[in-house]
Amino acid sequence: MHLEDNLTTNVSCQIHDGILSPFLPIGYIIICCIGLLCNTVTLYIFFLRRQTDSSMTVYMRHLALADTLLVMCLPLRVYYHNKKGPFYLCKVVGIFFYINMYSSILFLSLISLDRYLKIIKPVWVFRIQKTKWSHMASYIVWVILISGVIPFFTSNSQKHPCDKVCFHFHSKGPVGGTINLTTVVLFLVFYVAFLCFYVKITKKLKTMSMGNGDPKAQSHKKRVIMKIFLVPAIFTLCFLPYHAIRIPYVLAQMNSALLLSALNSCLDPIIYYFLSSEYRKTILRVIQGKFENMYLRHADTLFTL
Repeated sequence: MHLEDNLTTNVSCQIHDGILSPFLPIGYIIICCIGLLCNTVTLYIFFLRRQTDSSMTVYMRHLALADTLLVMCLPLRVYYHNKKGPFYLCKVVGIFFYINMYSSILFLSLISLDRYLKIIKPVWVFRIQKTKWSHMASYIVWVILISGVIPFFTSNSQKHPCDKVCFHFHSKGPVGGTINLTTVVLFLVFYVAFLCFYVKITKKLKTMSMGNGDPKAQSHKKRVIMKIFLVPAIFTLCFLPYHAIRIPYVLAQMNSALLLSALNSCLDPIIYYFLSSEYRKTILRVIQGKFENMYLRHADTLFTL
């Protein structure tokens, strides 16, 4: 698709989305609806229901919050798809999208580190595994990401015609370009570390004896190993394509890859289901029609406090 907007007398804006152009808004709408539904349930479970805190739960709470904030950006991405919009509104929404996308990456990495330490070094107790430090690490993630995008807010250049088309800011200076390239490199470092964690976790689980040759125990062991690969599989599907494309095209807006990054907000609840027993029990109660009774019991408990 070629969107031509004669914003200047001599230069036009041409946006190449190809055959995906009509399907991108549809994809965002689907992800927004599913993501809001899943993450609303997730926020209720992690924030409103009382449960024992653990380092894993802390990271999951922040991950669910990031996913919820990300899907809330999608309606505006649909409304202003390849259209002119208020410059600062489009910039704020665009930057907000990226803050929550990278916070999801970092919280998934912290979850993976937590699992790695608990499985590979079960006897050792690291500070990062304590809830106090998990909270601190989570806050540091938000502070770093918000601080990192401040330079993008200071730029208000609209020299390129596509700068007036929402979410297609092409006039990136050297600071913005450096931050973009640095982000890609850091992602690749995290991704390699991510894979190393899960390779070592898998090797550790394979060497563990379960049931002394009992077929049922061995079958359970295989299922555990398969579930281990759920997190890296979702991580790879949602985030690797965008960063692989971004390497040669730092200044381009690759919306098809961004669609996969947004998809992560819908897939993270699958991770919560397999990693959090409290989350899994709540979901199963909902499926079994016990949600109303559970809510009433919770309300009675609150009123008696």
